[in-house]
Amino acid sequence: MQPPPGLPLSAPNQVCKLQRSLYGLKQASRQWNTKLIETLISSGYTQSKVDYSLFTKQSIQGFTVILVYVDDLVLGGTDTTEIQQIKTLLDKKFSIKDLGTLKYFLGFEVARSQTGITLCQRKYTLDLLQDVGLLSSKPCPTPMQPQLQLHKTSGEPLSESTTYRRLIGRLLYLTHSRPEIAYAVSKLSQFLDAPTTEHMLAGLHVLKFLKNNPGQGLFFSSASSLTLKGFSDSDWGACQDTRRSTTGFCFFLGMSLISWKSKKQSVVSRSSSEAEYRALAQATCEGQWLLYLLQDFHIPHPSPIILYCDNKSALHIAANPVFHERTKHIEMDCHVVRDKVQEGIIHLLPVSSKEQVADILTKPLHLGPFNNLQNKLGMIDIYSSLRGDVKDSED
Repeated sequence: MQPPPGLPLSAPNQVCKLQRSLYGLKQASRQWNTKLIETLISSGYTQSKVDYSLFTKQSIQGFTVILVYVDDLVLGGTDTTEIQQIKTLLDKKFSIKDLGTLKYFLGFEVARSQTGITLCQRKYTLDLLQDVGLLSSKPCPTPMQPQLQLHKTSGEPLSESTTYRRLIGRLLYLTHSRPEIAYAVSKLSQFLDAPTTEHMLAGLHVLKFLKNNPGQGLFFSSASSLTLKGFSDSDWGACQDTRRSTTGFCFFLGMSLISWKSKKQSVVSRSSSEAEYRALAQATCEGQWLLYLLQDFHIPHPSPIILYCDNKSALHIAANPVFHERTKHIEMDCHVVRDKVQEGIIHLLPVSSKEQVADILTKPLHLGPFNNLQNKLGMIDIYSSLRGDVKDSED
């Protein structure tokens, strides 16, 4: 490195040799992560192979888990002695700051009770509404209008696209606790290269929907069982520009929603059955990853994952490994569904379209079906009861 100003050198054209990575250098974050991993592993922790930011330690006294995000750590477990020891060690090594019981982390608000844990982003949502100027706007009942068909040429091009891209980026982070807006945000993120006025209005519509319940979030029940079940669905040829289908799936651990996705497929499907089969393949891979994650938490899952699909043809393709002219062009990696079914890891079951929870992740819905499926996601707003108490006291 070049010598800093004011440092005299004994000879010209000399440079300084770094003994450690300085803050702000490209190598600094990597060196920090390496040092932290070495410290945790030397203390008896095991780094997860399916999530490298997860560290676990099993002992006779209990179980301890550490989740790492850059230089922010979430520590939990049942062994209070080990928790205190690792905090002391980390403070000695890195001079950490203990913030106590987890209440706020990276924009997520955590609330505990005897019934379970609630995870929401209320402050993040209110700040977003205030920055855009929609804090006093009229709320909308759904995140996207059902009859709206967005494509690349709809509307007039925006003169300044930075505002739209910043808005979609902030909405993407909000989908971590608001799965009901996942489809709308995924759809709007497809127009980041050349946004138009119609796309911007649709983005503002999502914000007006959030105005209804800014404190709504995920609820993880303490009485929930530890069995996995999932829902897989697709919308055939939904993209107006590429005619590609949309994949949507979600997984529940007992009654609690723990994983979901809404994404446009990478290829064009020739039929709705093929689109559903591709969605099943992606959901199967997610289910397998969740099983690996449960193993890291030492949670047994002896029974197969129940995966619901509302397309009978896709279920037949997965159950019958026969060569057919309608399926011979499908990529081999999609047939992972058959392998996992034969291994007993996945168990496919049919479900009616009205009960297909993943339908909220594949298309814009009318108010009635949207509210029905949203209630099945297990989301609550702990601030709604507080608003009701304030209103009653004012009356």
